[in-house]
Amino acid sequence: MKIALFSLLVAGANAFSAQVPQNMLSKASNLDGDGSWDPEKISKTVARIEGQTRKTWKFSDITQEVVQVAIRSDGRPVHVETNLWIGPDWTPMKLKAYSEDGLKRPVQMLLGTRNKQATIEVLNTGQWEMPVQASCNYASSPLSEARFDLPNDPEVQSQYVEGGGAVKSFLFDPEVEQVQVLLHTNTRQLHAYVELLNAPNNIKQKVKTFTNNGLLNSLFIVFDTPGAGNVVRVQNLAPLEFPCIAYVLPTAKSGLGEGSEPVISSGM
Repeated sequence: MKIALFSLLVAGANAFSAQVPQNMLSKASNLDGDGSWDPEKISKTVARIEGQTRKTWKFSDITQEVVQVAIRSDGRPVHVETNLWIGPDWTPMKLKAYSEDGLKRPVQMLLGTRNKQATIEVLNTGQWEMPVQASCNYASSPLSEARFDLPNDPEVQSQYVEGGGAVKSFLFDPEVEQVQVLLHTNTRQLHAYVELLNAPNNIKQKVKTFTNNGLLNSLFIVFDTPGAGNVVRVQNLAPLEFPCIAYVLPTAKSGLGEGSEPVISSGM
């Protein structure tokens, strides 16, 4: 009878454990990465986030600082908010992102945790019938160093963007299929829009960010740019006293002849 009772208790404990959803245990673990933005390669599990719901990931390794976030859809629009939480009531960085087509132009970004225990929230603000898939994990090389290496790349274009609503644009050749965009300040606040346009004022993707420290939490976005006529536009929404520097670098190209180089130019 004692053996039967013990077996019953073990079975009950196992049944209780099986009822705990794995996605509630949101601590990420490292994967062997190659800098890919494929959500399946970023994390072992890709979270499906229905409209008007959220998912959180916990990051507890204070020896690592850069987190890779990728959000996509099945081709429908993407409306998401991404927040960095440190401690019980501090949100040092907030982002709002939109994409007209989350399959062609997924939301891809790097976030800094300031080498602290942090939580990242992805909130799907779209309608309930427009779910998104999100993947989140500590970035592996070369992306873990990308925020620091990008300004020193010989092909990067940069512009000083005054506060008070100043706008700068970056134009590039149709052969460019992906660009990296970095915005940072000298530790002052960063409050800006970054938009990907195709044809005049046809916004395909945009990201709005706010952080109290634009150096520790610089904005690093990767835009997929299929087709021709793409432009990256940056607007500094902060007061005049808070300028920022914008960097744009083409990282994927197609149809280039041997010996040719992509052209990316800065507009006013």
